[in-house]
Amino acid sequence: MFHVWGVDHKRLKKTRTNQFNLFGCIIFQIHTNNQLSLSNNNRYTDMGKGPGLYPDIGKKAKDLLYRDYQSDHKFTLTTYTANGVAITSSGAKKGDLFLADVSTKLTNKNITTDVKVDTNSKLFTTITIDEAAPGLKTIFSFVVPDQRSGKVELQYLHEYAGISTSIGLTASPLVNFSGVAGNNTVALGTDVCFDTATGNFTKYNAALSFSSSDLIASLILNDKADTLTASYYHTVSPLTNTAVGAELSHGFSSNENSLTIGTQHSLDPLTTVKARVNNAGIASALLQHEWRPKSILTISGEVDTRAIEKSAKVGLALALKP
Repeated sequence: MFHVWGVDHKRLKKTRTNQFNLFGCIIFQIHTNNQLSLSNNNRYTDMGKGPGLYPDIGKKAKDLLYRDYQSDHKFTLTTYTANGVAITSSGAKKGDLFLADVSTKLTNKNITTDVKVDTNSKLFTTITIDEAAPGLKTIFSFVVPDQRSGKVELQYLHEYAGISTSIGLTASPLVNFSGVAGNNTVALGTDVCFDTATGNFTKYNAALSFSSSDLIASLILNDKADTLTASYYHTVSPLTNTAVGAELSHGFSSNENSLTIGTQHSLDPLTTVKARVNNAGIASALLQHEWRPKSILTISGEVDTRAIEKSAKVGLALALKP
């Protein structure tokens, strides 16, 4: 028999399935047939079978270094109707500007419809059909009143490949193709865009990724082979969600380099702190707390270490969900 210190096992047996978090990372699930399943929800859950899609290359490092950092004030409220429609209202203050939007999300079987209206009187619509065939996702999107915004995209995930292709719904559309070949350890990908109106390639990028249980490294060639970016993400401690990451970029035409390094750490299962600094002397820090289920408060700050006399930038984001 397996015992976990500090847990009332008699109480656990009263329900069919019971879950609890140990340090917010290890999930123990005990069933009535005395089977125990153990999973670590901070080990790369996105490292399933297959290499994923092209945007997934280097995503871990980018999320660590840039996600949730902001110097604006943002508020988001999500509510749900009786028939399951999610309505999200958000507002953001950027300097002297105030931007707002209202979006709805409806899911019916494998079809998801997203509609958003913003303060510029634009209507964004996205229709996603998931698993129309095994591993296939179809996405239709358009913006009103932009008549050239219509686009259809197909995504296909396989154990050894990830493919995404899109084409604009116009007379002379842009055709985009990205593909990744490999597995969940090594992946090689490319991303190209062709303008049928001019007959030119508007984008051609390439990327290489290596992943292990606690390390993800990637090398990406962007901007028509003019910018080379290397990124690194390393899990130091899964128990406390502690990780470090870095991104180094070099521009061949400008001969300029940029370096950003950062880290994150969970103080408890509901509170995470992050910090980063770049070669320009800009240092940023972030505190994120889930004060109730799915409701998150984020406070971030940024200071120029080469000009301490300047005022620091402070950002605040509050997301509320019932």
